[in-house]
Order: sequence, then structure tokens, then C-alpha cells
Amino acid sequence: MIEKKEGSKRKIRPVRYKATLNLLTAEEVDAVHRASLDILEKVGVKMPLPAALDVLGQCGATVDRRSGRVCFPPELVLSALEKAPPDFTLCAPDPNNDLLIDGNQGYLSLDGSGLQIIDPQNGELRRSTFTDLENAVRVADYLEAIAFLWPVISAQDCPQEKQPLYELLAMFRNSTKHAQAMTAVDPEAARGSVEIAAAVAGGKEALRRRPLISNFQCSISPLAYDPDGLAAAMIFADAGIPTGFLTMQVGCSTAPATLAGSLAQANAEVLAGITFLQSYCPGCPTFYGSCGTVMELRSGAVASGGPEDFLLQALSAQMARYYNLPANVGTFATGAKASNWHAGVENAVSGTVSVFAGADMMCGAGLLAGAVIFSYIQLLFDCEIFEIIRRTSEGIKVNSETLAFDTIKRVGSDDHFMVEPHTLAHMRELWQPTVINRSPYGRYQAEGCREAEDNAREEACRILNEYHPELLEKKLQEEIMAIIELSS
Repeated sequence: MIEKKEGSKRKIRPVRYKATLNLLTAEEVDAVHRASLDILEKVGVKMPLPAALDVLGQCGATVDRRSGRVCFPPELVLSALEKAPPDFTLCAPDPNNDLLIDGNQGYLSLDGSGLQIIDPQNGELRRSTFTDLENAVRVADYLEAIAFLWPVISAQDCPQEKQPLYELLAMFRNSTKHAQAMTAVDPEAARGSVEIAAAVAGGKEALRRRPLISNFQCSISPLAYDPDGLAAAMIFADAGIPTGFLTMQVGCSTAPATLAGSLAQANAEVLAGITFLQSYCPGCPTFYGSCGTVMELRSGAVASGGPEDFLLQALSAQMARYYNLPANVGTFATGAKASNWHAGVENAVSGTVSVFAGADMMCGAGLLAGAVIFSYIQLLFDCEIFEIIRRTSEGIKVNSETLAFDTIKRVGSDDHFMVEPHTLAHMRELWQPTVINRSPYGRYQAEGCREAEDNAREEACRILNEYHPELLEKKLQEEIMAIIELSS
């Protein structure tokens, strides 16, 4: 079992939703829904896993075993959606870090699987390692804005076929937050991930009661799934692990140029995955995922930022709510190459859109260059951005105490509020930045013109130097290593 973390506990800070943004009218949502059903019924989705074809064929889908293409009757899709639970809990090794997924709050995660890291000490850009991932997870465990984990960088010094298992070990060894094992995309990695999570939970039945990990499988746009991913989804579902489906379509390349067409296609891909999962394992917790973007027309690469990305975030979250499914939305993941004005603009707008669209899970903190480069500075910046948006979106409390009439009456026109008991009672509720420098200009000059980047680098180094939670007993670590070694 996992050991208790010593020291003070930093509480996770979710967004508490009071209202959500709807960019589509009810008629437009229905039009997208009907278009997706038409795609599923008349075009179909390639799902070339014999076991998946068996399941769907037995449930009434039209299956072409030669091509692996499945055409879904609308009634099969609607029946599957009714079986999917609208809410569930992402459990964590520390129950204080459990996350209720019910549409009333949103949580921020790291981004996933960067290949390079900017060293916080010397600014060197280099290939990421297992130790780098452990350090990044340790900082994320400390940060209140980060509610659950993705392997933000790849453990590239580990054997490639076992990399997802080492990445899961890094998350369990350095954090007591929920881990989304999003790099487990084949049966071997899925089986190993379940075994590792079961070891930490105290057995497979304990894991079923309290799933410490979740997973999702990505579609291959346009309109296809990888057979290994579908097989992995079945393994996770058998273990009671929340298993979602996520699209990463690119407009003008793997999806239509129009956002309506891109949304309809992506929606069909997610619905195909969920229909398959609910046909195989009715009632398995699942979610609706989207990291859609468009092509950067000057280069042919992905845009990684811009209004199309932000619109797709909001639109996919709205479609998820329409189906009464939790939404996992790609957030931040700027295309900027440094933590600069470019990154700040894109991530501030992206975070605002995801929050006001009511996403349950927001994934994307800490990466630059279109999710390639991990930066501690960017991670601290993204958490600061998220906290500003969180505080803004929750609005204010209006009651007799907060309206402060008695205090206003007592101060009147000829005094000030600085020493009033009401001020002293409430002043610490005001937001204070961690890295943004709000000092007067004279002090800013006197302190060497320190910028937010300097504060973020210093804070990241402080956490790395001072925060060393010891979370796994030696015997449990040895058990996990044995699982990794025995995995094929």
C-alpha cells in the first residue's frame, strides 16, 4: 500500500462552475448530432479488431470484416449513450485528492508526452528522461492548480515497449494524485498498467472500487481506430478503469476545413468509441475527449493555438454536455517556442474558453512548441493563468456580510477602510500572484527588473530542492519493478 505523505497538505483547487458558455444554439447542436449519426450509419468507422467487430456485430451494427469498417444504426448509438454513467470519481492514492466528475467542477492536468525539456538550472534544451518525468511529477504534486496527472514528458531512456509502465511508476512514486495513463495504448501496456495500479491500490478488487488510474484511446482521423487501442480499452474496462475516447483531428488535413464539418466528424469518432465500449462493458465509466486543431497553412504543420482551436474546445465540451458525458478537453498547449507574450496570449484565451465551456478535465499545462517541449517556467505560468481564470469564473458572493453596508456607513466619506475589522477579516481572500510581479516600478527597478519568468524559475527550483515526498514503500516499488520486468 502507499505510505502517507508527511508535512502540510496543499489542497487541490478545482473550478466550481456557476454558468457555462454555449456557442451552438439548440438547433445547431441537433444538426451536428444528426450529421454525426449519418456519418456513423452511412460512412462508418474503421475498427479492425476482431473482438470489437464481434461485439458490435452482435449488437446490431453492420460489420465488414474484410475492411474492418463498422456502420452504426442510430438506435445502437443512442442506447449506448444511455448506458454511459453521467458521473463518476477519479480516485487517487490519497483519498483527499479524489476528483468528482459530475459537470459541476473542472480540473487541470499536465499536458502529455513531450520529448524535450528545458533544464530549469541552465536553460539547456535536451531529450527528456525518466528522472526528468519524476521531477516534473513531483512539482505537479506540489502545485494546487494541478488536480490529476498525465506523463508530461516521455521517459525516453527506458525501453520503448515498457515506457508507459515506467511513466506510470514515475507518477505513483512522486504523487498521490490521480494518474491518467494516457500512453498505455496497446494490450501489453494496458495489462501492465492495471497490474501496477492494482499493486498500489491493494489488489484488483480494491482497484475496481477505487480506480487510481484512468485511460483514453485516440481515434485515427478520419474515422478510424487502431486495433491495439481498442484491445487496450477492453482491458481497462474489464478492470473497472474509466476509459474515454479522444479525437485529435486536424482541419484541412485529417478533417474538413470547416469547423462544423470537423466537429461532426470528430463527434462521430468519439461516439463510435463510446458505443463500442458500452456494447462491450455496459456502464463502464467513460468520457468524451477532444484535442482538435487545424493545419497551419504556411507550413502544413498543426496550428497549436488560435481561434479555431479555442472554438473546438468549447464546441466539443458543449457536445459532451449534450450527451450527458464528462468532457476532457485539450487546454493550453501553445505553439509558442518560449514562455513569452505568444504563449501567454494563447494559453490565457484557451484556458478561459475551456473553463467557461464547463470542461470537466482540462489537459495541457507545462508544454511549449505544440506539446513538444516541457518547461517548468511554462508550468508555473499555466497554473497562474488557471488560477486567475478560476477566480474570475466563480464570480462573487453577495450577502449581508460581503455587501459591507455597516462598514461603509461607519467609514462614510471622510475615512478609509484599511484598518476596519471587515477589511482585516476579508483582505486575505484577495488573489495574490505566485509569479507575476506587481511591485511598484521603483521597487521593480531596485530588485533588478525581475520578470515573471525569473520568479517562476526560482519557484520551480525551490520546489525541486525542498519538496521530496516519499510515497511508495520499498517492497511495493520492488513489486512494481517486477511487473515491469515481466511485461512483454
